Amino acid sequence: MERLDAFTIRVYGILIHNNQLMRLKEPFWGEVLYKMPGGGLEFGEGTLQCLARELKEELNLTLDQAELFYVQEDFIRSKFKTNEQLFTVYYKISCKDLADLQIIDKNIEEVNWIDLDQLSPEDMSLPVDKIVVGKLKSLIKEL
Repeated sequence: MERLDAFTIRVYGILIHNNQLMRLKEPFWGEVLYKMPGGGLEFGEGTLQCLARELKEELNLTLDQAELFYVQEDFIRSKFKTNEQLFTVYYKISCKDLADLQIIDKNIEEVNWIDLDQLSPEDMSLPVDKIVVGKLKSLIKEL
């Protein structure tokens, strides 16, 4: 196993509109990923700055509100860069005007919305996304 010598910090948004969760279809390193919007933290950014930048760069959306939802608790080695340890942060978010939604990032093939009552962890590709969807579903059941 390759030695770890770097961190990758990823910040994602849980965007729910009309009782549906936003999901992106994005090819990455030879795989098609179904994931929540967001991406990698850059030097000099805070987590909310990162998420706001990613939403604007990828989808032309302006972050309005964000509430911390989940911070990864377990060790995860990056599947794509095996020398890197992955750390992820998730916020439940809203955006100013979803009418502005436009795919800007050429790597994103599609934006789709999944009904919360039909949502399953298996609808997502990334391991921590699956955990977050499970927690989201548990929270919805409690309401």
